[in-house]
Amino acid sequence: MGLRPYKCNSASFSDQEHLKHHMMTHIGEKPYTCNICDAAFARPDNLQIHMRTHTGEKHYKCTICSSAFAHSGTLTAHMRTHTGEKPHTCTVCGSAFALSSDLKRHTRVHTGEKPYKCKICNVDFRVKAAMVTHMRTHTGERPHKCNMCSSAFARGSALKVHVMRIHTGEKPHQCIVCNSAFVSSTDLKMHIRIHTGEKPYKCTICSTAFSHPGSLTIHHRTHTGEKPFQCTMCSAAFTDSGTLKKHIRTHTGEKPFKCTLCHMAFSGSRSLNSHAKIHTGDKPPKGTV
Repeated sequence: MGLRPYKCNSASFSDQEHLKHHMMTHIGEKPYTCNICDAAFARPDNLQIHMRTHTGEKHYKCTICSSAFAHSGTLTAHMRTHTGEKPHTCTVCGSAFALSSDLKRHTRVHTGEKPYKCKICNVDFRVKAAMVTHMRTHTGERPHKCNMCSSAFARGSALKVHVMRIHTGEKPHQCIVCNSAFVSSTDLKMHIRIHTGEKPYKCTICSTAFSHPGSLTIHHRTHTGEKPFQCTMCSAAFTDSGTLKKHIRTHTGEKPFKCTLCHMAFSGSRSLNSHAKIHTGDKPPKGTV
């Protein structure tokens, strides 16, 4: 390694200019400003990279496929989708990731850290993108629109699942154990845990473990008493959005679950499944229809 005489408490540099730019990360100074959108940066090279979001310039090209990127680091991360390399490993559960940022987000599952807070209802989130999506429950914004029908969604992933479930029927992710098929790889991954019994998400207060991080989050509220999902029509509050959604139907009278054999409709899928047994000849559980 070459000589690095210019030192900060946390790093050292070969020239004074690099040290100067580094010190700005400590004091928060961002003197390099974009003249298009007013974004500001501590280093001139970061501004240069940012400008490519406006110009569309993509210097870094993948040698395997036709993808191109504005930043060399993004290309490096992309190449791992071809090589399968996952160099960033969780020291708690052994999960591996292609990006250090993905590992950082994953680690919060174990630590319980939720650095992103909703300014309207104070719900905390592990990931900034989850908070942005959550904010749409307050604003009603649904920017992801289906081009086959009038449906619109707060999340792009929800739109993708909608198109597969409603329009194409495509289920490209198949279980090698029982041949069940799923719309998304995440659904398949969660399903596989039925066979393996894996429950990697453990409650830090009691010994309960879960196969899905969302289930752990909801469970944790049984300890804290937190009920962040509040009905806007009455004072009822709930630990999860799904239960709130079902409750709302008691006010609206909505019955989205329709029988394909007769004209009856129900507010919940469980009621529809019980009703279906009338047609199949199976006796439904008492009081469920």
